[in-house]
Amino acid sequence: MLQDSKAFASFSVDDIPRAKAFYADTLGLRVRDEMGGLALDPAGGTTVFVYPKDDHAPAAFTVLNFPVTGLEGIVDRLTAAGVRFEQYPELGTNERGIARMEQGPTIAWFRDPAGNIFAVHEE
Repeated sequence: MLQDSKAFASFSVDDIPRAKAFYADTLGLRVRDEMGGLALDPAGGTTVFVYPKDDHAPAAFTVLNFPVTGLEGIVDRLTAAGVRFEQYPELGTNERGIARMEQGPTIAWFRDPAGNIFAVHEE
């Protein structure tokens, strides 16, 4: 029934200008103003819609994943840009916030200014 629908993901933030600056300037994403929110245009033709919500509560799970090549270099560049990586001792994150999963990808998590969880992981 929906197999031909071009689906997209969305999540909320509490401050659109602050989110826009972080996504564009810190993460280097293509960002467009759209319908009072933001459209993020990562590679691959997908759009992610970010909308304002006055009573925003950060997601307690990863809302956006970025498959990357050269994860350690990406983590270093994001850290230098002011991004703080999360520590999850139960997942074995190292001092840089990188977890080398026994089953699954090498991955690191960080939060956007609204507290939503994002991840970068080795392709």
